[in-house]
Amino acid sequence: MLTCQQITTLITDYLEGRLPVMDRARFQLHVGMCKNCRRYLRQMKVSVAVLGMMPPEPVPDNVMESLLARFGEWNP
Repeated sequence: MLTCQQITTLITDYLEGRLPVMDRARFQLHVGMCKNCRRYLRQMKVSVAVLGMMPPEPVPDNVMESLLARFGEWNP
C-alpha cells in the first residue's frame, strides 16, 4: 500500500489521469482508507477547479523577456 507521502507526490498524475492502472488502484485504495489523504485530494480538486475559473493575467513584457532569457540559458 502507498504511504501518505507517496500520495502527495502522485496526486497530480492521478488528477490528470496519467497513473498506470495498478498505481491508480493502489492510490484509490489508500485514499479510501485514509481520511487525511481524502481531505487532501478534495482540497486539490477544489484548488484546480477554482484556479481554472480565474481569467488569465497578461504577463508584462519585461517579465516575459526575463523569463525567456532564463529559460534560454537552462540546460538540463
